[in-house]
Amino acid sequence: MGIAVFAFLVIFLLFLSGGLLLFYREAMMQRIHAIVTPEPKQASLTEVIEHTGRALGEMVGQVERVLPKSQAEVSVAQQRLISAGFRTDSAIKNFYGAKVMIPVLLCVLVAVTGIGHHSPVMIYMLVLGVGFMAPDFWLGRQISKRQASIRRGLPDVLDLLIICIEAGQSLDQATQRTAEEMRLAQPALCDELNVVVLEQRAGRPRADAWQHFVERCRVDSVRNLASVLVQSEKFGTSVAKTLRVHSDTLRVQRRQKVEEQAAKTSVKLVFPLVFFIFPALFLVTLGPAVITMSEAFQKLLKH
Repeated sequence: MGIAVFAFLVIFLLFLSGGLLLFYREAMMQRIHAIVTPEPKQASLTEVIEHTGRALGEMVGQVERVLPKSQAEVSVAQQRLISAGFRTDSAIKNFYGAKVMIPVLLCVLVAVTGIGHHSPVMIYMLVLGVGFMAPDFWLGRQISKRQASIRRGLPDVLDLLIICIEAGQSLDQATQRTAEEMRLAQPALCDELNVVVLEQRAGRPRADAWQHFVERCRVDSVRNLASVLVQSEKFGTSVAKTLRVHSDTLRVQRRQKVEEQAAKTSVKLVFPLVFFIFPALFLVTLGPAVITMSEAFQKLLKH
């Protein structure tokens, strides 16, 4: 009896294996074919967008050659781009290419929509001027946003810097560790601190590295910080105590600025109150009374 059961199980397993082999033969052949001759991987949507962005950037970079510019102007524009956080070699080409492409696109848009039908010369001159100056306005706004981000995040970064220094690290090591730990919370400021660390690793003196940090950021609190660090190194005072005092000063200044803005709110509300809210309020409260009085006067005049 046991031999028969064993033989039945063996035969059953053989038939099952043969059936599975026949059933999954096509899938197995496809897997083997994919391993032996792999097909080229299709590009994802992100890769396509990045490739298209690079192609457009190269095209815009080629267009910038049309625009005449001096070396001094290019240096100033490059310094502004660095202050806004754009340090790549193609940034200056894209900037000047945008100053050529945007006016052309706006002119094409005006021609298609027919806006400049009545006074074409005036409209096209206005469009060309606005398109040429639009990249400058955008770059100035980016610089302001980056400076505001650095100004807000400096006290928090200084606190972590103080903790690292008091833990026994040097100023250079503390700067590197702070840039690594705060890169998600304060990306703009930590990016600049990473540049300071790289310059010091390249052999630049600490005072010069922090001075370049000031020139890139163009923020008063950063300028004061660099002066404090240079003086602390020159006179041999405690860096941690100096940074703590500077951090407290920055927080007091930030609180005072918020209080100043809150105090200005009442003055700024006068204009919308006078020109928008009061007329509507007068219309709602006095309107029915005026209508009633006009109807009463009309009845009196009829009698």
